[in-house]
Amino acid sequence: MNQESGKPGEQEEVTGLVCEEADLKDGQMKEVTVGDQKVLLVRTHGQYSAIGNQCTHYSAALVKGALSGDRVRCPFHGACFNVKTGDIEEYPGLDSVPSYKVKVEDGKVYVTIDKKSLKLTKRVKEMCTMRPEVKHTILLIGGGPASLVCAETLRQNCYQGRIIIMTKDTLLPFDKTKLSKAMNLDSSSILLRSSDFLQQYGIEVWTQKEVVSVNPADKTVKISDGSSQHYDQLLIATGCRARPLSCPGSDLKGVNVLQCYEDAKEINGSSPGHKAVVIGASFIGMEVASYLSDKAASVALVGTSRYPYERSLGPEIGNMSMQMLEEQNVKFYMKDEVTEIRGENGKVKEVVLKSGTVLEADVVIAGIGVIPNSDFLAGSNVEVDSKKAVIVDKYMRTNIPDVFAAGDVTSFPLTIRGDQRVNIGHWQMSQAHGRIAALNMLKKPTKIESIPFFWTVLLGKSIRYAGYAEGYTEIVFKGKVEERKFVALYIKDEVVVAAASLMFDPAVSRVAELMATGQTLTKAQAQAEDLSWLQM
Repeated sequence: MNQESGKPGEQEEVTGLVCEEADLKDGQMKEVTVGDQKVLLVRTHGQYSAIGNQCTHYSAALVKGALSGDRVRCPFHGACFNVKTGDIEEYPGLDSVPSYKVKVEDGKVYVTIDKKSLKLTKRVKEMCTMRPEVKHTILLIGGGPASLVCAETLRQNCYQGRIIIMTKDTLLPFDKTKLSKAMNLDSSSILLRSSDFLQQYGIEVWTQKEVVSVNPADKTVKISDGSSQHYDQLLIATGCRARPLSCPGSDLKGVNVLQCYEDAKEINGSSPGHKAVVIGASFIGMEVASYLSDKAASVALVGTSRYPYERSLGPEIGNMSMQMLEEQNVKFYMKDEVTEIRGENGKVKEVVLKSGTVLEADVVIAGIGVIPNSDFLAGSNVEVDSKKAVIVDKYMRTNIPDVFAAGDVTSFPLTIRGDQRVNIGHWQMSQAHGRIAALNMLKKPTKIESIPFFWTVLLGKSIRYAGYAEGYTEIVFKGKVEERKFVALYIKDEVVVAAASLMFDPAVSRVAELMATGQTLTKAQAQAEDLSWLQM
């Protein structure tokens, strides 16, 4: 079926006849193969286009995603790609997908791939690098996804000044979402970009450098080692830190929070064959308990609510998640809290609960919430809210000229909530913030309008979530939670404000895409038997 074109001896391209012109209708897509390469063939506005079929984030098949207009949204974590260009338009992920030549002739559709790119599943958008004669410095504080995407977006938009990312971490920017899901990873396997890549595009990363103060008047920051650094534009993307335990004994050896790579390594090394107690039925706490369930001698989880995630996802999904872990011998102590941690020779020995229960413990991991890292802004006049989050507008600007902020440390206006200010700790949202900050630094006015998208993994199964459900009044379920195959639609004021699902792809991506295009999903639609709006 594949025919080679080009002169004999120098066949540079592979062309395949992939379908008849009448095979796809507008708004349809299918996976086809050209020279062993899987390709996503899409028809929109009467025209065919072809792009790579693997999401560049974690390689999900895009054909299983949600197509809307000129973009396809990944079924796993909501990344979006333009079906004409292959460019990434929504996160997570850093790279775009390849796009291929399509020709329609005599009612037949042909796709042509350059042989050099035959095995490539992702491509880096074209980027410039630094020119020493450009006297301008953009300083990005924090080594997370917001800073990295900001830096890459600057280079993709021809910024040729100096870019410095300053992080107190020991590692270059890494995929932090993996830390709680798989703690045994080698540090090199979680880096988002190699040092060679960063060097090639003139992105400096200074590790183990903590900014202790900012002086916007003379545009300098002071670093913990006593040195200072000038900037022309600044991004505050310092994220959040894990809230420490405040009970007696919280400073004993063996009591951990999960903040950085070293923490994950420590927990992973000290847990096998030992008794672990996880404090907090948060997403982090539950992922850690799930990961340790087949490694530690025993795992106990202490939570203050009736069920895990009760406030965020509701009691039904919370109860189901709890049962999943109970089947793996995780013991839950809910509606309880830790009053004291006791030790022996400076090392943790037991955890005492308010109910009087005493749990044996060799390792304790706390996942009890986070605090925005904004203390270093004291005296800078950068405005923060009552919870210490940095206040920004839709352009990621703070109240101080040339000072921007992005990611978990910010409180920003959420479009789908009528610009209500929110603080959202999602990986995808941090990346979106980084891009918006970069464009606005370059005087390309662009607003943040991304739909929040989140996922958690328990025992290899992913619960996906999109939207913003705070204050929801009821949940409409499709499928059955007890069968662990469902989509949950969260209702507030008669409309759907969020969706969560398990084994029901691409429902959540579909809801996110409807929200992104400004469509309102009513409670009546959610309750109807007809699910065609979900494209299921």
